[in-house]
Amino acid sequence: MEIGARIASAQLQGLIRSRRQIVAGPLVGLLSDSDLWFLSTVVAAEPGTAFDPEEVPWAIDTIRKAFAAEGRWVSAELIEEANPGLADALAANGMTIVSRPPLLVVEPAGLVLPEFPEGVTASVVTSAEERSQVDAIAADAYELDLGENPFQPDPANGASVLIRLDGVAVATAVWTAVADGVTEVAGVGTLHSHRRRGFGAIATAYATQQAFELGGATLAWLTPGDDGADRIYRRLGYAPKATAVHLGDPGGHLADLR
Repeated sequence: MEIGARIASAQLQGLIRSRRQIVAGPLVGLLSDSDLWFLSTVVAAEPGTAFDPEEVPWAIDTIRKAFAAEGRWVSAELIEEANPGLADALAANGMTIVSRPPLLVVEPAGLVLPEFPEGVTASVVTSAEERSQVDAIAADAYELDLGENPFQPDPANGASVLIRLDGVAVATAVWTAVADGVTEVAGVGTLHSHRRRGFGAIATAYATQQAFELGGATLAWLTPGDDGADRIYRRLGYAPKATAVHLGDPGGHLADLR
């Protein structure tokens, strides 16, 4: 299977573990019980399979109605190489393409771990109390109330890491549920007071390493939020292998989509 399709398929398999599905032709709407807008999304139903353009209008309309019934805004995450043309078809049906970031990938042998400065330690979250620390760092980093997320102990279903400086948690990252050996590394955040000191890179590399060692992943991927993050991730061994496409309906949280 082509790598873009493999990643898109694994992403779908991981997301459906914790979301309700609205399957409509070439699309799947994934509804989260959380009110956080970015946890409900739309992805391709059959990565690696050609779609019928005539199905797109009714498919996205069906998903829009289902999302609206629960007060959810419609956004989509696609991988161009997995379903060529699907993003443009959605754009022709009213969605806005916000970005096409590179999809960066690394395998265990290619991961480069940065050196830990004196006083810096890293650990995988193992309790609800530590999970609350992750939420607090993320809220500070993203300036967004993320609420409380429950701790779950199985690393195959994803986990978080904490980076501490002299015992104080300053940065975090997560890996998502592993499917077909694939995981996404996301949620990289550093306290505003400790930015530009390399903690985000350490969190990313450590989360990736632990996803391989504890979660059983053989391939990790991510999408950089900007050129600076892109350069950092590539220094850790991540390399571009596909193109992500992020879309959203007009209004809503379109300005927040990256």
